Amino acid sequence: MADTARSLTVAALQLALGAEREADNIAAVGELVEEAARQGAQVILPPELFSGPYFCTVEDEALFALARPTGEHPAVLAMQALAARLGVAIPTSYFERDGPHYYNSLAMIGPDGGLLGTYRKSHIPDGPGYEEKYYFRPGNTGFRVWDVFGARIGVGVCWDQWYPECARAMALLGAEVLLYPTAIGSEPYDEALDTSRMWRRAMLGHAVSNCMPVIAANRIGDERVGTTGQSYYGHSFIADEWGDFVAAFGATERGVLLARLDLARAARHRAGMGFFRDRRPALYHRLGEDV
Repeated sequence: MADTARSLTVAALQLALGAEREADNIAAVGELVEEAARQGAQVILPPELFSGPYFCTVEDEALFALARPTGEHPAVLAMQALAARLGVAIPTSYFERDGPHYYNSLAMIGPDGGLLGTYRKSHIPDGPGYEEKYYFRPGNTGFRVWDVFGARIGVGVCWDQWYPECARAMALLGAEVLLYPTAIGSEPYDEALDTSRMWRRAMLGHAVSNCMPVIAANRIGDERVGTTGQSYYGHSFIADEWGDFVAAFGATERGVLLARLDLARAARHRAGMGFFRDRRPALYHRLGEDV
């Protein structure tokens, strides 16, 4: 008999992360992790690079000092301790140093506090206010999925969320839920440009095209790094396999979004829609070529 009762309770955290002290930002995230766990969350998603202000608004070699090896990064260590105490899984975004190399990385921390593995952000943006290529090498891990609480989850990081190939690759690896920690907001070259609607729509398309829930966690508030200032527009959300919002924040709310996802229902929908049955990989060779 088919499994008709598979579910996963997920949370997305939205908050300001502009405190000067790293420990204050990590503690603020920890407070919301505890709140989400009290509400029954099993997988809890903080925003991207949450241990401090989003520093990629400037190119400053002194900021490379923010990076640490995975096993020494204070954000990773703090979330490992919380995960073990609360029995939750926490995809943790951090600035990784690996010898002479630097990555925008994610540590998948399991409910026992152990490290299930790491993912290094594959798509690295480079533009006004988001000058990440100065700091990060492109990821060399490939896309990753992990088994937690009887579900398989895939996690991309911020700019990855704009790429349908990333979402589909994780789905083909068996992902049932897609999560995206994010740091996105104003565009310095055009003060009138608000990308929050298209940002959401891109990920809702992944939910629809892959027939699986999508969760995004973004920061909020105004931050200043050196002489640059930037505002972050929140709009974190949890969407179901139809691309409908189950829970969503606006631009300023601080707190926890929570939803219980019906994975069995999503699996039935995924099979019934036939998107994976009707794929024609032999026709997609152009996708593997440089432009």
